[in-house]
Amino acid sequence: MPVYYGLNVKLHPQVYEPAEDTFLLAENLAVKEGDVALDVGTGTGLIALLMARKAKFVLGVDLNPIAVELAKDNARLNGIQNVEFRLSDLFENVSGKFDVITFNAPYLPGEPEEPIDLALVGGKTGREVLDRFIREVPDYLKRGGVVQIVQSSITGVEETIKRLKKVGLTAKVVAKRHVFFEDITLINGKKEE
Repeated sequence: MPVYYGLNVKLHPQVYEPAEDTFLLAENLAVKEGDVALDVGTGTGLIALLMARKAKFVLGVDLNPIAVELAKDNARLNGIQNVEFRLSDLFENVSGKFDVITFNAPYLPGEPEEPIDLALVGGKTGREVLDRFIREVPDYLKRGGVVQIVQSSITGVEETIKRLKKVGLTAKVVAKRHVFFEDITLINGKKEE
């Protein structure tokens, strides 16, 4: 069983395995002591579990029911209790406001066919899921809260920054990693206090 950042993580062939994009986010988490955090598209639950080390409470959501069960298993495996995982299409089953919201966005153009595809395929242009997330995220951010989006340069980083500003958040690229034919980028959007 692989260990990431001191956590034992069970994997499943139909759930996105932590990779460069996950690690970029993991190494730049904005979560602070006592925060309430939300991890959208939680997958194995790794990011949610890492945030739980500092956060008061973390909610992890995913559209893939296999991922939700896997994340619950990974929380139990590591004895982490201040975290909850549930099935949700983005914010569908989420209520309340959060200090930090993380999202490793799917970005490949196309329609998902297998559960694993939900982590990778973001709709016809590759931006549909991300754009819907950006439209809805301000309603779930506390004042002074931060949204962290990991995305590929393939789907237009400038476009994401523009859209975050349009919904009233300040936005900037805070970290970047070049992998194969693309840049994996981490964008932080902040809701003014």
